[in-house]
Amino acid sequence: MRKILRNIAVILIGSAALLQAGCDRKSEGNEKTIQKGEKIMTTEKNAPVKVRIETTKGDIVVELNPEKAPITCKNFLQYVEEQFYEGTIFHRVIRDFMIQGGGFNAQMRQKQVRPPIINEAKNGLKNDRGTIAMARTSDPDSATAQFFINHSNNDFLNYGARDAGYAVFGKVIEGMDVVDAIAAVKTKAGDVPVETVVINSIRIE
Repeated sequence: MRKILRNIAVILIGSAALLQAGCDRKSEGNEKTIQKGEKIMTTEKNAPVKVRIETTKGDIVVELNPEKAPITCKNFLQYVEEQFYEGTIFHRVIRDFMIQGGGFNAQMRQKQVRPPIINEAKNGLKNDRGTIAMARTSDPDSATAQFFINHSNNDFLNYGARDAGYAVFGKVIEGMDVVDAIAAVKTKAGDVPVETVVINSIRIE
Protein backbone atom coordinates (compact mmCIF):
# COMPACT_ATOMS: atom_id res chain seq x y z
CA MET A 1 0.00 0.00 0.00
CA ARG A 2 2.88 2.34 0.88
CA LYS A 3 4.53 1.63 -2.46
CA ILE A 4 1.30 2.39 -4.31
CA LEU A 5 0.92 5.65 -2.39
CA ARG A 6 4.43 6.71 -3.27
CA ASN A 7 3.94 5.90 -6.94
CA ILE A 8 0.82 8.04 -6.95
CA ALA A 9 2.73 10.79 -5.16
CA VAL A 10 5.41 10.78 -7.84
CA ILE A 11 2.74 11.43 -10.44
CA LEU A 12 1.38 14.23 -8.30
CA ILE A 13 4.81 15.81 -8.01
CA GLY A 14 5.16 15.77 -11.76
CA SER A 15 1.71 17.22 -12.32
CA ALA A 16 2.73 20.45 -10.63
CA ALA A 17 5.70 21.05 -12.91
CA LEU A 18 8.00 22.37 -10.16
CA LEU A 19 10.44 24.94 -11.38
CA GLN A 20 13.92 25.80 -10.33
CA ALA A 21 15.41 29.04 -9.19
CA GLY A 22 18.83 30.04 -10.33
CA CYS A 23 21.98 31.55 -8.91
CA ASP A 24 22.65 34.93 -10.42
CA ARG A 25 26.41 34.74 -10.57
CA LYS A 26 29.04 36.53 -12.60
CA SER A 27 32.40 34.89 -13.23
CA GLU A 28 35.54 36.69 -12.24
CA GLY A 29 38.63 34.52 -12.28
CA ASN A 30 38.11 31.64 -9.87
CA GLU A 31 35.42 33.51 -7.94
CA LYS A 32 31.80 34.41 -8.47
CA THR A 33 29.60 37.11 -6.99
CA ILE A 34 26.09 36.48 -5.73
CA GLN A 35 23.64 39.33 -5.45
CA LYS A 36 22.04 39.42 -1.99
CA GLY A 37 19.54 42.25 -1.84
CA GLU A 38 21.65 45.40 -1.87
CA LYS A 39 24.73 43.47 -0.76
CA ILE A 40 27.08 41.44 -2.89
CA MET A 41 29.02 38.58 -1.39
CA THR A 42 31.88 36.76 -3.08
CA THR A 43 32.42 33.02 -3.00
CA GLU A 44 34.72 30.54 -4.68
CA LYS A 45 33.45 29.00 -7.88
CA ASN A 46 31.09 26.06 -7.22
CA ALA A 47 31.29 26.56 -3.45
CA PRO A 48 28.18 25.50 -1.47
CA VAL A 49 25.59 28.25 -0.97
CA LYS A 50 23.29 28.41 2.06
CA VAL A 51 19.74 29.70 1.83
CA ARG A 52 17.21 30.22 4.61
CA ILE A 53 13.60 29.27 3.89
CA GLU A 54 11.44 31.25 6.31
CA THR A 55 8.01 29.66 6.76
CA THR A 56 5.04 30.07 9.06
CA LYS A 57 6.20 26.84 10.74
CA GLY A 58 9.78 27.99 11.28
CA ASP A 59 13.04 28.29 9.35
CA ILE A 60 14.79 25.70 7.21
CA VAL A 61 18.42 26.23 6.18
CA VAL A 62 19.45 24.47 2.98
CA GLU A 63 22.97 24.07 1.61
CA LEU A 64 22.91 24.11 -2.18
CA ASN A 65 25.41 22.13 -4.26
CA PRO A 66 26.32 24.12 -7.39
CA GLU A 67 29.20 21.78 -8.11
CA LYS A 68 26.85 18.84 -8.69
CA ALA A 69 23.82 20.77 -9.93
CA PRO A 70 25.04 24.08 -11.44
CA ILE A 71 22.07 24.75 -13.71
CA THR A 72 19.51 23.88 -11.06
CA CYS A 73 21.22 26.01 -8.41
CA LYS A 74 21.57 28.95 -10.79
CA ASN A 75 17.89 28.73 -11.63
CA PHE A 76 16.79 28.43 -8.00
CA LEU A 77 18.93 31.33 -6.81
CA GLN A 78 17.66 33.54 -9.59
CA TYR A 79 14.12 33.00 -8.33
CA VAL A 80 15.39 33.69 -4.80
CA GLU A 81 17.00 36.96 -5.88
CA GLU A 82 13.78 38.01 -7.61
CA GLN A 83 11.87 37.30 -4.37
CA PHE A 84 9.64 34.99 -6.39
CA TYR A 85 9.01 32.65 -3.47
CA GLU A 86 7.65 35.26 -1.06
CA GLY A 87 4.04 34.38 -0.26
CA THR A 88 4.11 31.01 -1.99
CA ILE A 89 3.02 27.94 -0.04
CA PHE A 90 3.75 24.27 0.53
CA HIS A 91 0.80 23.17 -1.56
CA ARG A 92 1.33 19.40 -1.47
CA VAL A 93 2.37 17.47 1.63
CA ILE A 94 2.67 13.71 2.04
CA ARG A 95 4.08 12.53 5.34
CA ASP A 96 6.99 10.06 5.04
CA PHE A 97 7.39 11.12 1.42
CA MET A 98 7.92 14.82 0.71
CA ILE A 99 6.75 18.42 1.14
CA GLN A 100 6.37 20.41 -2.09
CA GLY A 101 6.13 24.14 -2.64
CA GLY A 102 7.32 27.24 -4.42
CA GLY A 103 4.77 27.58 -7.19
CA PHE A 104 1.35 28.56 -5.81
CA ASN A 105 0.10 31.38 -3.61
CA ALA A 106 -2.30 30.97 -0.69
CA GLN A 107 -5.26 31.15 -3.09
CA MET A 108 -3.80 28.15 -4.98
CA ARG A 109 -3.05 30.28 -8.02
CA GLN A 110 0.07 29.25 -9.88
CA LYS A 111 2.66 31.96 -10.42
CA GLN A 112 4.14 32.83 -13.79
CA VAL A 113 7.56 31.26 -14.26
CA ARG A 114 10.52 31.39 -16.59
CA PRO A 115 11.28 28.70 -19.19
CA PRO A 116 12.08 25.21 -17.85
CA ILE A 117 15.60 23.91 -17.33
CA ILE A 118 17.31 20.62 -18.12
CA ASN A 119 17.10 17.75 -15.66
CA GLU A 120 20.32 17.28 -13.66
CA ALA A 121 19.15 14.14 -11.85
CA LYS A 122 22.14 12.22 -13.22
CA ASN A 123 24.53 14.04 -10.89
CA GLY A 124 25.10 11.36 -8.27
CA LEU A 125 23.00 13.05 -5.58
CA LYS A 126 20.24 10.88 -4.11
CA ASN A 127 16.70 11.71 -3.01
CA ASP A 128 17.48 10.93 0.62
CA ARG A 129 15.69 12.33 3.66
CA GLY A 130 16.40 16.04 4.00
CA THR A 131 17.51 16.66 0.43
CA ILE A 132 15.90 19.28 -1.79
CA ALA A 133 14.99 18.45 -5.38
CA MET A 134 13.11 19.90 -8.32
CA ALA A 135 9.59 18.85 -9.18
CA ARG A 136 8.56 18.42 -12.80
CA THR A 137 5.94 16.97 -15.15
CA SER A 138 6.34 13.71 -17.08
CA ASP A 139 8.77 15.63 -19.30
CA PRO A 140 12.19 15.23 -17.62
CA ASP A 141 13.25 18.73 -18.69
CA SER A 142 10.21 20.62 -17.38
CA ALA A 143 11.31 21.90 -13.95
CA THR A 144 10.91 25.61 -13.34
CA ALA A 145 10.42 27.06 -9.81
CA GLN A 146 8.72 24.42 -7.66
CA PHE A 147 10.81 22.21 -5.40
CA PHE A 148 10.30 19.52 -2.79
CA ILE A 149 12.12 18.39 0.33
CA ASN A 150 12.31 14.63 0.80
CA HIS A 151 10.81 13.52 4.11
CA SER A 152 12.26 10.02 3.78
CA ASN A 153 14.74 8.14 1.62
CA ASN A 154 13.00 8.02 -1.76
CA ASP A 155 15.29 5.87 -3.88
CA PHE A 156 12.59 5.41 -6.51
CA LEU A 157 12.94 9.12 -7.40
CA ASN A 158 16.63 8.75 -8.28
CA TYR A 159 17.98 8.74 -11.81
CA GLY A 160 17.56 5.32 -13.43
CA ALA A 161 15.34 3.87 -10.71
CA ARG A 162 12.23 4.16 -12.85
CA ASP A 163 12.87 7.02 -15.29
CA ALA A 164 15.03 10.15 -15.67
CA GLY A 165 14.64 10.90 -11.97
CA TYR A 166 14.25 14.09 -9.98
CA ALA A 167 17.25 16.42 -9.66
CA VAL A 168 18.61 16.86 -6.14
CA PHE A 169 20.50 20.13 -5.71
CA GLY A 170 21.08 20.49 -1.97
CA LYS A 171 20.28 19.31 1.54
CA VAL A 172 18.76 20.60 4.76
CA ILE A 173 21.45 21.42 7.33
CA GLU A 174 19.19 23.13 9.90
CA GLY A 175 15.47 22.92 10.59
CA MET A 176 14.66 19.31 9.81
CA ASP A 177 12.25 19.55 12.75
CA VAL A 178 10.39 22.22 10.75
CA VAL A 179 10.24 19.88 7.75
CA ASP A 180 8.81 17.22 10.09
CA ALA A 181 6.24 19.70 11.40
CA ILE A 182 5.12 20.63 7.89
CA ALA A 183 4.96 16.97 6.90
CA ALA A 184 2.70 16.29 9.88
CA VAL A 185 -0.01 18.85 9.02
CA LYS A 186 -3.49 17.64 8.23
CA THR A 187 -4.28 17.59 4.51
CA LYS A 188 -7.35 17.52 2.31
CA ALA A 189 -8.02 16.39 -1.27
CA GLY A 190 -4.95 16.68 -3.47
CA ASP A 191 -2.65 16.44 -0.42
CA VAL A 192 -3.17 20.18 0.16
CA PRO A 193 -2.58 21.23 3.80
CA VAL A 194 -5.71 22.29 5.68
CA GLU A 195 -3.54 24.79 7.57
CA THR A 196 -1.82 26.98 4.98
CA VAL A 197 1.96 26.79 5.31
CA VAL A 198 3.41 29.96 3.79
CA ILE A 199 6.96 30.57 2.58
CA ASN A 200 7.53 34.11 3.85
CA SER A 201 10.87 34.38 2.09
CA ILE A 202 13.91 32.52 0.85
CA ARG A 203 17.19 34.39 1.17
CA ILE A 204 20.89 33.72 0.83
CA GLU A 205 22.71 33.35 4.16
